[in-house]
Amino acid sequence: MSSIGQIAIMSMISHIIFITITWRLVQTLNLDPLIRKGKAGEAKLLLLLITIVIGTGVSRFFLEFIQWSQDLNFLF
Repeated sequence: MSSIGQIAIMSMISHIIFITITWRLVQTLNLDPLIRKGKAGEAKLLLLLITIVIGTGVSRFFLEFIQWSQDLNFLF
């Protein structure tokens, strides 16, 4: 049962790391011309949600890739 806990903590850490990386990358984009005046709060929230979606997707890809590489042992 401890392996389930290890997978859970690894997944949580991976998600947080990739969300943080994605947030830093999104911050480098110049999106000011696309934001309407008075809507800066909504734009930040939208960027946060987009960041979570992208970061989580990338994290899941890497976690699944690691799992697949470990499952290759069952092929032989």
